[in-house]
Amino acid sequence: MGRPGEGMNFPIYLDYNATTPVAPEVAAVIRPWLEQHFGNPSSSHVYGQQARQAVAQARNHVAALIGSDDAEIVFTGGATEANNLALLGVARAYHALGDKKRHLVISAIEHPAVMQPALHLRELGWEVTVLPVDSAGRVAVKDLAAVLRPDTALVSVMHANNEVGTLQPLTEIAALARANGTLVHTDAAQSAGKLSVNVDALGIDLLTLAFHKFYGPKGIGALYVRRGTPLKPILFGADQEHGQRPGTENVALIVGAGETARLARERLPGATQHLASVRDELHRRLAGAVPGLMLNGHPDHRLPNTLHVSFPGVSGRELLAAVADEIAASVGSACHSEADAVSGVLAAMGCNAARARGAVRLSVGLATSEQDVIHASSALADAWKKLSIR
Repeated sequence: MGRPGEGMNFPIYLDYNATTPVAPEVAAVIRPWLEQHFGNPSSSHVYGQQARQAVAQARNHVAALIGSDDAEIVFTGGATEANNLALLGVARAYHALGDKKRHLVISAIEHPAVMQPALHLRELGWEVTVLPVDSAGRVAVKDLAAVLRPDTALVSVMHANNEVGTLQPLTEIAALARANGTLVHTDAAQSAGKLSVNVDALGIDLLTLAFHKFYGPKGIGALYVRRGTPLKPILFGADQEHGQRPGTENVALIVGAGETARLARERLPGATQHLASVRDELHRRLAGAVPGLMLNGHPDHRLPNTLHVSFPGVSGRELLAAVADEIAASVGSACHSEADAVSGVLAAMGCNAARARGAVRLSVGLATSEQDVIHASSALADAWKKLSIR
């Protein structure tokens, strides 16, 4: 896979947590389903049968990536929709069953795609408990134990944070919650395709996938729903996707999602090792050139591709602006990177204003080379020196 912008006068791309280029293999399998194979999977004739078989094969590839059954995969229009379906769909299911459970637990560093549905449930009368995180961005299992109640319907804690990359103790969280009779959802948008993710090993009931985070197309996501999990649709129409997501399936993007999952499974664990190696070399070079550089997030339990650091005495936003012709990176989540306020994730971790101000997220990808690392670390260090002596 070539580096983004290769052959053109583009900066080195270090924002893979925001999105990734579509793999050539994925683009190649999508195209025929846009031009030649146009059937509706619900049609009974040969065009529909062909499309239906393609969707089934894609579902099989996605299921294989996370160790689930094919029937437990629901394709959605993206990870945001999948997260909404998980939280609001569980709430609707319990209401329909006449169950009195109306307590939700989330972490303080959830993506807006989880935080906002949670706040919506609060408006509907649910009680929402927000778990704190430590200075590395990790939830303490003891804190969850202290807030679980008989009426706790769902715990939703992300697998890996999109800003600092910290991994949560999800297996322990899930075991504790399920022993309480509580469902567990995790947003795995950032971890799938970079790490081995297995739903049975994690012990969760619902899991969100975002294919554009690991070399697939945008506009397609999936929700894993363990068999027997109470869930009601949040959109209304026909009964596609096991009755959970109405609307004619986007066959081209679903096929692309399947190929994305197949490639990711094939590349693991080599991809994980490469990403960690490149990330660590970038960190080593920056730490050697920038005295006082601070790592944000857990030093060990984190995504293999994510380096979130604070440059002392400067603004991370100004630093990235100074190297914009050479490096494409961000100060935090792409969903709210234009805001000048302190990141909610860093605030939850207890970072002071100076540390938060100098924060930069550098996320590497499969195409990131040693030469990219050398060039990027040098450019960032030079820019930091110039800004810090103004």
